[in-house]
Amino acid sequence: MVYGEVELLQAIAQNPDRWHPLVLTNGCFDLLHVGHVRYLTAARALGRALVVGVNQDAAVEQLKGPSRPIIPDWQRAEVLAALRAVDGVVLFGDRTADHLIRVLNPDIYVKGGDYRPETLPEYGTVQELGVRLELIQVEVPTSTSQVVARIARRQVVMTETTEAPKLS
Repeated sequence: MVYGEVELLQAIAQNPDRWHPLVLTNGCFDLLHVGHVRYLTAARALGRALVVGVNQDAAVEQLKGPSRPIIPDWQRAEVLAALRAVDGVVLFGDRTADHLIRVLNPDIYVKGGDYRPETLPEYGTVQELGVRLELIQVEVPTSTSQVVARIARRQVVMTETTEAPKLS
């Protein structure tokens, strides 16, 4: 289910046994791929419930550039919420998940193994709050940015090799 921040906090407060230990992760999740699915499945296995914070469109543009996101935030959130491993999704407008970590105070914060604690923007917040940090090994190294670039290159090649129709 896609929640607003307040709505999610209320759901957790009303039924804490359903939500704890709470695992939190976050990201853009623009063009969902098998690497995302495996990552989320592994994250969910660490606790009773997995909440995924999804960067809103303006934050994705700041992080990835003016051509992103490809998929609007509400659609990315709905697709993630449909996954078996995901118990809740919440949109957030910041570049980092610091605020979300402070508000939800998860038991475990998860990011991909392509991060190290010293490169993780939220590491200070996680340490300050005593939240357990788990870095999950990347099983299928797939980059949405690289997929987008590959699609763009193919489109350019197709445009260059396609002749214009002959007009009579």
